[in-house]
Amino acid sequence: MYSENMGVSKYKDSAEGAIYHLYNRGNHKQLIFDQTADYQLYLGMLKKFCREENFSIIAYCLMPNHIHLIVRQGGLSNPSRLIARLHTSYAMYFNDTYKKVGHLFQGRYKQKIVESDNYLLQLVSYLHLNPVKDQIVSSPEKYPWSSIGWYQQPARNRQWGICDADVVSQLGLRNIDRAESVRLARQLSPYDVFDPA
Repeated sequence: MYSENMGVSKYKDSAEGAIYHLYNRGNHKQLIFDQTADYQLYLGMLKKFCREENFSIIAYCLMPNHIHLIVRQGGLSNPSRLIARLHTSYAMYFNDTYKKVGHLFQGRYKQKIVESDNYLLQLVSYLHLNPVKDQIVSSPEKYPWSSIGWYQQPARNRQWGICDADVVSQLGLRNIDRAESVRLARQLSPYDVFDPA
């Protein structure tokens, strides 16, 4: 299971083995995903850059105008480098595809360090319920751009199954039932999910 104290406390700090909630939204809350191909490309880039920078993907939720990622650092490369590569590449694609100019994302990404097992369970549940909270779908399973389908049936969801199965199992995140997921997510306040810094 996850260590209660990774020795990481300050915003933008990093350490091998640390787990982070990384998030960002579109500039002026604009859409960052418009078509299926956009979501697919972003997930492909996420998988590629996580592999190259030695990060494990624990969970994700791509919303039309913002993203949530939970990742674990596996080496010396820090989250700033991972997100810089990912969002620079994706923004270039998006601006070229949609004939846009300027910043796609609103400022620098944000990061919150995951410091306990219980918080990690709550956060994964929060991410998977985000599309329901925003009234995009009636149940998490109906949203194709989060890791919920992979969590529920990893063998049947190989196409975008980019989560690290070994890490997810080690962290005890498998098989959280729907009622428990809702209960866990409701325990979090916005302050718990987002870093105020």
